[in-house]
Amino acid sequence: MASVSAPRFQAPRLALVLGSGGVRSVAALGIADVLARHGIRPDLVVGCSSGALFGALIAAGTAPAEGLAQARQLWSQELTEQRNWRAYAQLLVPRWAGFDADFALRHGTRIAERIEAAFGASRIEALPTPLRIAATDAATGEPVLLTRGPLATALRASMAVPFLFPPVRIDGQRLVDGVVSDPLPVSAALDARVVLTLGFEGRMPRRIDKPSRLVAQVSTSLLNNLMRARLETAAARGQRLLPVVLKLDREVGLWQTGAMAEVFEAGRRAAQAQLGEIHEALAADAGRAVA
Repeated sequence: MASVSAPRFQAPRLALVLGSGGVRSVAALGIADVLARHGIRPDLVVGCSSGALFGALIAAGTAPAEGLAQARQLWSQELTEQRNWRAYAQLLVPRWAGFDADFALRHGTRIAERIEAAFGASRIEALPTPLRIAATDAATGEPVLLTRGPLATALRASMAVPFLFPPVRIDGQRLVDGVVSDPLPVSAALDARVVLTLGFEGRMPRRIDKPSRLVAQVSTSLLNNLMRARLETAAARGQRLLPVVLKLDREVGLWQTGAMAEVFEAGRRAAQAQLGEIHEALAADAGRAVA
């Protein structure tokens, strides 16, 4: 995984790795709340796409209630409604309309304004908890790990869904959504001794009755298989992974902001249910360190 800089700390004890999941990723705030109430704080947060967005709130030390309120502004359906009308001409007559690698169906200005309003001029390396943000080099498809620089710009890059939002340029690289190369970037926490993960497999379309659903079926299969392969690789090299199992009573859409409070509570319940395992893993790590 390419990186724009070296991580600030070399051996975190506990890492919280957050994958892409839309609204469901807000469960990370509930998980962090339970951990804090039991005296456990991650030494490192790693995030991809929506996981990077909500992970940034955790790394910034935002209080749970405030974080949930900010999340409603940072991730909502209206962010996808600022249409780029020129894009439709680019699809119909690409040469005449100037189709290029920056193509996007939506403008990125509204989401940029929301992120900058939330995080201002904060820099990744200055956050209270170290944060690593996963993105993808659009030109090569290689994972890119952002550990320094303006936080808002890095978050926009990690969330730049191809075709939907335009790529973001950082240090000469054209970056897009981290989910393209690694939906749950556990490899970005190789130096952590215990890794708590929150990841989501994509849901397959129930029926294929139009082209967009066929595309969704193929892309979802690819992403799910990529995530499984990454996790199998991590397990094979001995990473201590503790997956947080989120249980929801109903299906929650990627942009279903109204479900955030419910998802937050589901995250709290999931963390509470796994506290014993988390304490056990941390105690075992402490025992190895003493030995």
